[in-house]
Amino acid sequence: MDYVDATTTKAPSADARTRDRVRDLLLELGPSTAAVLGERLGLSVPGVRRHLDALVAAGTVTATEPRRHAVRGRGRPARRFALTDAGHAAGPSAYDDLAASALRFLAEAAGEGSVEQFAAARAGEIERRYRDRVGTVATADRPAALAEALTDDGYAATVEASSGPGPAGVQLCQHHCPVQHVAEQFPQLCEAETAALGRLLGTHVQRLATIAHGDGVCTLHVPPAASSTASSTDDVRTSP
Repeated sequence: MDYVDATTTKAPSADARTRDRVRDLLLELGPSTAAVLGERLGLSVPGVRRHLDALVAAGTVTATEPRRHAVRGRGRPARRFALTDAGHAAGPSAYDDLAASALRFLAEAAGEGSVEQFAAARAGEIERRYRDRVGTVATADRPAALAEALTDDGYAATVEASSGPGPAGVQLCQHHCPVQHVAEQFPQLCEAETAALGRLLGTHVQRLATIAHGDGVCTLHVPPAASSTASSTDDVRTSP
């Protein structure tokens, strides 16, 4: 292993700062290739890979092979790099701790129902904030519009076609969760947010995975627009 501890010389200090920039960018963008990271950071691909290798060795970043159907023309498809749980935990946590403490106090002082009310109010704010951007476009275009709005708020969201033997539709993926550590303790936040996103999309949606539960990405299944409208919206509105 040719990586030197950052406390031994001045050069590793520069490396450590660059690796912090790489980690922060992964936090912002979600899973990304070395080429994308290098372009954003002004580094060569070999240069950013050296830092990514160090972060992988440290356990704060993981590398995933591309899906078999991924096509990039000639050559081997590029790997994507993403933060591990340890990588997410390395970021600022003081606000997470404060928010979790506040919700625990609220639950103890006013009962568990008060946490659900708070979660519903927060979800309502999300719904109001995105309504103009999402509700004014065609139903089929709403997942992409919602992903763009979520990305602007730091969720690093993408839309991907559903694959495999499961139901048709698309998957709305949030590669970063700003309230991850709080949601681990209070799943009501995820439940209320899912209901709000379903109302914005105008269809019944299903949460397949969450970062708060240890998954690498929050994944929401959105059924095809043509088959989703009549019976599903009411189901979402009944969620907390």
